[in-house]
Amino acid sequence: MQPRNMPMSGAVDLSAVKAAAEAKQKAEEARARRATEPVGEGAPAAGAVSLVIDVDEADFEQEVLQRSAEVPVVIDFWAEWCQPCKQLSPILENLAREYAGRFVLAKIDVDRNQMLFQQFGVQGIPAVFAVIAGQALPLFQGAAPEAQIREVLDQLILAAEQRFGITGAPVDPAAGQQPMAAPEPPSDPALAAAHDALDSGDLGGAIRAYENVLSADPGNTEARLGLGQAQLLNRIQELGDGREIRKKAADDPTDVGAQLAVADLDLAGGHVEDAFARLVDTVRRSVGEDRNAARVRLLELFEVVGSEDPRVVSARGALSRVLF
Repeated sequence: MQPRNMPMSGAVDLSAVKAAAEAKQKAEEARARRATEPVGEGAPAAGAVSLVIDVDEADFEQEVLQRSAEVPVVIDFWAEWCQPCKQLSPILENLAREYAGRFVLAKIDVDRNQMLFQQFGVQGIPAVFAVIAGQALPLFQGAAPEAQIREVLDQLILAAEQRFGITGAPVDPAAGQQPMAAPEPPSDPALAAAHDALDSGDLGGAIRAYENVLSADPGNTEARLGLGQAQLLNRIQELGDGREIRKKAADDPTDVGAQLAVADLDLAGGHVEDAFARLVDTVRRSVGEDRNAARVRLLELFEVVGSEDPRVVSARGALSRVLF
């Protein structure tokens, strides 16, 4: 997504998940246990910190809420189909190692953790939040540049110290952890330029750059995915108030333009199956140009997610049944 700063002061109430005081108490107990636990052969040294962790709904309380009483936890909401996520995540992972324990990065796959996705009120991905002492703070949305991310992290760490008295424990990034390979940059300079344009929010430039790559290499899957993402973001940027659009679509199911717009919003928000189902239903109920517009938009969204994704395979079958 196009980078959009979120105010550090806007806390999300996570009391429904667990109270901050309870998280602090459990974190203190966990810290005491770790200090006395023996270290087995090949295990990390006592107190070693995993700087990057995958988190799901089952272990969210332990890995995020309890841990947040000891160190700020930065949450990266991502999905496999999200191209900007693939650009942002390696930056966050590298910074987690560079900051060496001043924060921990928790990665949450939105497709597999819809409850957490909804609990945080995520509007689109990638989206980055932080949790300090059981309280969540929205940081930013979109594939922000590294310099901007560093500024946000520095503010976060300072806020954790001043407001909550929480400081991360410096660790040796190599202690008890496996080194993570840095992502390989695209070998095609034109493709790299297209990715850079997308990351910087230059959606028009990204669309043109991806189209140039595809004109020379029509089978380039990465460029096709990038183009679909850039086109989707460009449409969403021009939509205006999403609530009004959703109301319009709900009030008039025959308004094809509104149905297409809501499908875009659903896909960008991680509700892939909802977006596909809406468009399949719009194809079913429409005729003529409206029917073709819904069909074409569905095919475009297939490109964003990727042809091998099982949700795309399922939706293709549903579209075929409607059409034939």
